Amino acid sequence: MLPVFGRSDLPVNRGGPNLKRVAILGDQGVSEALMNASEEQAKAMGLQPLRHRIAGPNPELEGTFAMIKTEHADALLVLEEPVLGVHAAEIATLATKDSLPTMFPPSRVAAGGLISYGTIQVEAIRRMAVYVDRVLKGAKPGDLPVETVTRYELIANLKTAQQIGITIPPAVLKRADRVIQ
Repeated sequence: MLPVFGRSDLPVNRGGPNLKRVAILGDQGVSEALMNASEEQAKAMGLQPLRHRIAGPNPELEGTFAMIKTEHADALLVLEEPVLGVHAAEIATLATKDSLPTMFPPSRVAAGGLISYGTIQVEAIRRMAVYVDRVLKGAKPGDLPVETVTRYELIANLKTAQQIGITIPPAVLKRADRVIQ
């Protein structure tokens, strides 16, 4: 079973409880915060995280995927970081070639990831625009409340599932906010 990170109640069937190692792909040019949090989450789920950082603007993705394959990763988590977004389609192609189930951020799953679960970026951007408007109208930034995006989106990509030979259970599809055919 491949639980969706942060949601153990949303499994993706990968032929049984064989998931042991998850590769986590991050951007070498950004903070370690998201990578560290993802590694901790993987460990909390009883998984062995396999850390991979790539550097832009032209990362050596084929070499990274060769290493991921050598490590016998059972799945791949692609973090929502700049270089990864730019190369999402290539990452998805390489993962599909290796039949590697891949979890992408919601903004990139359509590039070919298997599944996505996370906050909706558009909602966060809308909230940021409201804050900018308030500041431009004279509000002091320190007086504005801290807000957190609380709306999450589950996206399943049936096309990718078929390409890599995975069946996404009907219960997951029923709960999905969007299903990519």
